[in-house]
Amino acid sequence: MTARRSKRNPRGAGLVLLAAGLLGMAGTLVPLMGYSVRAASGDSMTPGYAQGDAVFFEEAGPDDVRRGDIVLFRAPAPVGQETMKRVVGVGGDSVACCDSGERVTVNGKPLREPYLRDGDAVGGAPPYDVKVPDGQVFLLGDNRMDSLDSRFFEGGGTVPVAAVKGRADDTAVPVLLVAGVVVSGVALPAGAGLALAGWVAGRRRARAAGQFPGRPGAPPTAPARPTGTR
Repeated sequence: MTARRSKRNPRGAGLVLLAAGLLGMAGTLVPLMGYSVRAASGDSMTPGYAQGDAVFFEEAGPDDVRRGDIVLFRAPAPVGQETMKRVVGVGGDSVACCDSGERVTVNGKPLREPYLRDGDAVGGAPPYDVKVPDGQVFLLGDNRMDSLDSRFFEGGGTVPVAAVKGRADDTAVPVLLVAGVVVSGVALPAGAGLALAGWVAGRRRARAAGQFPGRPGAPPTAPARPTGTR
């Protein structure tokens, strides 16, 4: 019964698809309102991010920042502008460089860093051993040879968590965008086509039933005069 009715009246199915397309678009745009996009301004995060790459950042509060996160933040001097780096230590951590294997350690344990450029954890910087104060973070670039980060920041090197603007997100944003494009790109045109076809079919049925006699806009035809003698 339902399938037979859908074939006779595609307008209803079209309206459903239009609604699905609009919901898909809204479902994509609303979550993305919590994101911003920035272009990588240098090569300090290569090989993961090269200069000019578009990076999506999710808004993050102080409680959202974790070790390993790539964050957008307002850097102190000598940088003095928004940049992106990786969180290596949070409040209470001891970050040092380097152990006998030339690895950064956090709380005395070697840090596994598969993201490093050329596997270089030192980057030619002098040794350091930093105790990260509460409410602060210690940040390093993935390309240690070409990164102005906590090893060189003024004021002790650490950065207030409040300076963090967002966390890089390489998974949720592409999924949302693809889902939104697929749902909206298929449902909206298909729904519009079915709704239009249903409207045209409805007009034709109404005309065949005599609800719209004559051509559209034509005055009603005068009744024929009866023939015969009086």
